[in-house]
Amino acid sequence: MLVLAFTARAVASPGDLSVVTSFFPAYDFARQIGGDKVEARLLLPPGVEAHAFAPTPRDMVRINGADIFFHGGLIMEPWVNDLIQGLDHDELLVIDTSGELDHHSGNEKPLLYHDEYGHEYENNLSHHADPHFWLDPVKALVLVDNILAALVRSDPPNADYYQEQAGILRHKIEALDQDIKHGLADCRSRTIVSGGHFAFGHFCRRYNLEVLSAYKGFSPDAAPSPRDLTHLIRFMKKAGSRAVFHEELLQPKIARIIAEETGAELLLLHGAHNLSKDERKRGETYLSIMAANLKRLQQGLQCQ
Repeated sequence: MLVLAFTARAVASPGDLSVVTSFFPAYDFARQIGGDKVEARLLLPPGVEAHAFAPTPRDMVRINGADIFFHGGLIMEPWVNDLIQGLDHDELLVIDTSGELDHHSGNEKPLLYHDEYGHEYENNLSHHADPHFWLDPVKALVLVDNILAALVRSDPPNADYYQEQAGILRHKIEALDQDIKHGLADCRSRTIVSGGHFAFGHFCRRYNLEVLSAYKGFSPDAAPSPRDLTHLIRFMKKAGSRAVFHEELLQPKIARIIAEETGAELLLLHGAHNLSKDERKRGETYLSIMAANLKRLQQGLQCQ
């Protein structure tokens, strides 16, 4: 389902759609579906952490000059609501790409961990709304569908082209889902130990993984308590965990402490919120990021 604002708009000229996105997967998918018929721009500058982003007056000008603005939802980007209120482009199509997805990753079943005594507990992230839906490839298909629907709505003459491009992307994402299922089917450990603000709740539920994080929730201002950090280190030592994962674009201070205390390897688990300058130069995509995540998970979880 598309969440729309300012729905009265003129149809864009074929091949002349201007699209602005607030987070990388939407930019990547819009670029792939739109091809040479769409000019896509990402609001986030290279290397800027998504949760800490604040739009500038220049960003407002860019959005006002666009035909479509794709964002990730108010849970992911609470600043979007104020931004929309400040726009003065009556024909702009504003799309919440998350649609009606359930952001509460704890609704189906809680994320679990086991303490050093073998007792099972719900992870402290279980009851927090998780906006990182795109990290579950099956839910990422909803992002594809919502972007496709907006492009077709704005540019009907090129509908067949957009549908064909979206079909190619959908096939690749479905193949990614199968690769992850098979790649994580036989692992010595099924617990991801995170030293950062864990974004992979939807992913873990899809592939039957558990998570242990020192952080509560997803706020960039949150800090781990000494008690949670001590518990995590004890768990790792008892379980023989060989890896602690950290997030992209932030200094892995807590993850590094955990690695030093346990002798574990420090591995990146990329949430695909945004790219660094080097990643953009290399032409990284959602698919390449997720494929690299799979390899590092196989390494850290000791998968066959």
